[in-house]
Amino acid sequence: QVQLVESGGGLVQEGGSLRLSCAASGRTFRNYALGWFRRAPGEEREFVAALNYNGAYKNYKESVKGRFTISRDNAKNTVYLQMNSLKPEDTAVYYCNYLRDANNTRDVRPYDTWGQGTQVTVSS
Repeated sequence: QVQLVESGGGLVQEGGSLRLSCAASGRTFRNYALGWFRRAPGEEREFVAALNYNGAYKNYKESVKGRFTISRDNAKNTVYLQMNSLKPEDTAVYYCNYLRDANNTRDVRPYDTWGQGTQVTVSS
């Protein structure tokens, strides 16, 4: 059974930083690409960042490039999202998921099972 448990969100002022974590289980973690997604109020869920199975390739939404960094620890079955220079428009619930293509980070199709997400609120 796939489980995804996101944590690390919170309320932060504009320009601040947060580090999100996602503990994943139910699949052989090291064989999968992983992604972070977010859903702002009234919006559809959108792609934020992707990392291939061995950590060699990354892909980011244009608006977070240079501010967010995705990483993984295969020993802990955990993926991280370091978020710096946060802006009010980054406010959303953030989710992680396995991605269907293990190596091509331009293919950001997630699987169907989602966790509960973690709320990130950036005040101006």
